[in-house]
Formats: sequence, C-alpha cells, structure tokens
Amino acid sequence: MPTYDHIASTYGPAIERLARGYELDPERRRELVQDVHVALWRSLGSFDGRCSERTWVYRVAHNVGCSHVRTAKRAVAEVTLEEHGTTASFEAELARRQGVQRALALVHALRPLDRQIVLSWLDGLEVAEIADVTGLSAANVSTRLYRAKALLRRRGGEG
Repeated sequence: MPTYDHIASTYGPAIERLARGYELDPERRRELVQDVHVALWRSLGSFDGRCSERTWVYRVAHNVGCSHVRTAKRAVAEVTLEEHGTTASFEAELARRQGVQRALALVHALRPLDRQIVLSWLDGLEVAEIADVTGLSAANVSTRLYRAKALLRRRGGEG
C-alpha cells in the first residue's frame, strides 16, 4: 500500500494542474488542492489495487473537482501591479496570463465531464486510464475527446 507522502510527492504537480483546470481563482485553487489531498489521505486505506495507483489518484481528484464545480462560483484571476517591476514585464505577464486565461476559459466552457476528459488527456493519461477514472467506456472517451478537441480548435480560432 502506498504512503501518503509517496502519493503527495509523486502526484502533487498533477493535482496542481488538475486544480488549475477546475478553478481560475488562485485562493480557491489552493483550497481545491487541499481538498484533493485530504480526500486522498482519507481514502488511502481503501485503496485496494484494483486499478493503478495513478488511476486511483485521478479518480479521487476527479470526484473532488466535480464536487467543487457543482458548488463553486467562478472568479476571475487578477494581475496586480506590485508583482511586476517594469511596464514591459507587466505587459508581457499580462499577455501570457490572458492567453492562459483564454485557453482555460475555452476548456471551462466544456461540460464538467468533457472538461475532465480534456484535462486528463492534457496531463498525459491514456484513453483507457481516463475511462477508468470517469467510468466511461474507452470508445466513449475517445469520441468525447475527439469532439472536444475539434470544438476547442474551432473556438480557439475565433478572434
């Protein structure tokens, strides 16, 4: 059985990325990450190895993220002037954040299940692993992923 320290160190960056996909507000994102870690710690004793450790972590994170989406109100991340010393660095950071925010807004426009499929795929999970996490068939995941990517390409090309 894996230890919590092992889970946290191995999957911490992935949990951060998933939380970024669920929550735009930095403070609420930190809370979501904490909620995922608490859920992992609480359910560690019930991990029975019927799926891979990675799939189990993503399943727990997916469930916590879905609960978060159902109850959370969205907030827009802010850029503060104190974070940047020069106008040029501020403008560059603002442009980068706006690009990231636009991409996240496109992903956030997807239904929660489709959003999770796209975020999991972006995080490197295979279709079969995403199917295990979401409870869908691999064929259904493939179809949803194909359609979501096509939709995001169309919407991303809009000016």
